[in-house]
Amino acid sequence: MHAIETEELTKVYDDVVAVDHLNLHIRKGSVFGFLGPNGAGKTTTILMLLGLLQPTEGTAFVGGINVQEKPVEVKKITGFLPAESGLYNNLSAIDNLLYFAKFYKIPRKEAERRARDLLEIVGLKGVEKKKVGEFSTGMKQRLLLAQALINDPEIIFLDEPTVGLDPMGAVRMRRLIRELKKDGKTIFFSSHILSEVEEVSDEIGIISKGKLLITGSQEDIKRSFIKNRIIISIETKEPLRIESLNIDVSEWRRTGEHSLVVYALRDLREELLFELNKMGYTVIDIHLKQPTLEDVFMELIYGRGTE
Repeated sequence: MHAIETEELTKVYDDVVAVDHLNLHIRKGSVFGFLGPNGAGKTTTILMLLGLLQPTEGTAFVGGINVQEKPVEVKKITGFLPAESGLYNNLSAIDNLLYFAKFYKIPRKEAERRARDLLEIVGLKGVEKKKVGEFSTGMKQRLLLAQALINDPEIIFLDEPTVGLDPMGAVRMRRLIRELKKDGKTIFFSSHILSEVEEVSDEIGIISKGKLLITGSQEDIKRSFIKNRIIISIETKEPLRIESLNIDVSEWRRTGEHSLVVYALRDLREELLFELNKMGYTVIDIHLKQPTLEDVFMELIYGRGTE
């Protein structure tokens, strides 16, 4: 069974199409990375999946529940870490969690136990009674994650969870995502940071201007990309001073003083070696390069390879 499914999910604001006929099928117990530049439609999608925003067209199912028909039931089985804080700065960390626990009608003693356990899990043990207004950005982000877990949800939505975090805070957040997956949770998280999506995701969807461009496992996406483009990495002994290549390639770019990358529709290594030798360059390395998620992202979003 899929944890999340959408059928032609669409959101239009006036004449702007924020999400354009989105079709997703996300496996239960997986980590799905929703990748795209700012303004791509990631947050709008999450809000529709949570029943916080009504779609213009289409349908969404979360945990098998029709979101439009039963939004309250969806909220019972989901947790949400928003891109912008919804915490109360004048309350302590534990009081914030106890306040949100009331929405789920969690008995007081059970809520207190869960709150203390979650504060320890996210690394906030010892500051339970400190006012949130005195917290750093990283501490607030960790508290938001605890808030998202207070109802022990089956499905967790994380909207740009590492924005504003220092490197150690981002590492901690990615570690927590992996631990949640081990506990059988389904995690849908949006980001524009390629490295973190690549590190923790089982499956990936890339969205731009509201349109889903590609979805699948990382390996499937990379294989799909390499069918269209062969990437050839070249390193020369001499600094490269060339302005053009007399070979029919899709694109080529310098990647360093002594290196370049060529994008082609077939393996042109022999032709490239001959051409560069004829131009007076000594090629010390030439090999096919496996595409990275960054290569795919840059090609799909901007229509070019990476610099």
